[in-house]
Amino acid sequence: MAEVRQARPVIPDARYGARLAQAQALLADRNVRALLVGVGADLRYLTGYVAMPLERLTMLVLPARGRPALVAPRLEAMAAARSPAVRSGQVPVTPWDETDDAHALVASLLAEAPGPAVGAGDLVLVSDRLWAMHVLGLERVLPGASFGLASDVLRELRMPKDADEIELMRLAAHAADRVVAQIAAGRLVGRTEADVSGEVRERLLAEGHEAAEFAIVASGPNSASPHHNAGDRVIEAGEPIVLDIGGSLDGYCSDTTRTLWVTGGDASKGPTPEFRRLFDLLREAQAQASAAVRPGVSCERIDAVARDIITAGGHGPDFFHRVGHGIGLETHEEPYLVAGNGEPL
Repeated sequence: MAEVRQARPVIPDARYGARLAQAQALLADRNVRALLVGVGADLRYLTGYVAMPLERLTMLVLPARGRPALVAPRLEAMAAARSPAVRSGQVPVTPWDETDDAHALVASLLAEAPGPAVGAGDLVLVSDRLWAMHVLGLERVLPGASFGLASDVLRELRMPKDADEIELMRLAAHAADRVVAQIAAGRLVGRTEADVSGEVRERLLAEGHEAAEFAIVASGPNSASPHHNAGDRVIEAGEPIVLDIGGSLDGYCSDTTRTLWVTGGDASKGPTPEFRRLFDLLREAQAQASAAVRPGVSCERIDAVARDIITAGGHGPDFFHRVGHGIGLETHEEPYLVAGNGEPL
């Protein structure tokens, strides 16, 4: 009997307009003249456009006052026109040709916005991951402007998720969990890490992901390397495997890490007492940290709960990473649960 899959929510076109309006309000409140957003998660969040990462400039130009515009190479104009914010009439596409100065086009659009031209000392925010070649191009056409990071504003919008975003993330997470269960139930002994990694990717796509972005399979001694690149090591009975897998489902990410112990059906090849002790210590730290999560608790407090337990168990120096991170349109996004981040959840 075929499994009945839950229908996926769709982010409505109007929500992109609301996000753009919220971003503009924050710009005006903080005396920022404009937000310039290149290809990536910020652009998808504000417009729904999943643009190709090309050397040709694609950029949302969002002045603090006035109408936004989406600058795109003419080669990509049709694709840009199909994005939700454009097709619903909230953002026009401004195409440019191969011999045009795309950065100068951005400056001219800013000059059309209400108020004085962007000048010396005016603050303009650009995407955190905007290519250096485009940052330098913008500095050339906006002389005297001061540049900052878009995340200074957009983090406030992207950290809290609406109901549709939460449901898409839940569907992605559950799909990844099913893949872990499928891999754990299958044959592992005698296969290479790379072979199992390939199966993980295939299963993520079969479970509804549009992209399987990582499929870490780390066996035996490799399981101590958090971001191990699955290779030709053959998996044997009587050793651990760390699976760290994820991708995106309608743009929203999964990121699931699970530790398995491979017996190959031989009960004598079960986990060693030392492995069980370490695993139980880690599981207790994870459970207590999860139980501490609630509104108003600081990010660093969640980290401290887990860290205190592991330190008391004699392994503080081995816990050299943060306890966790936010997730959404990107696998890693704010907030980060780490010492020194006193921001409340």
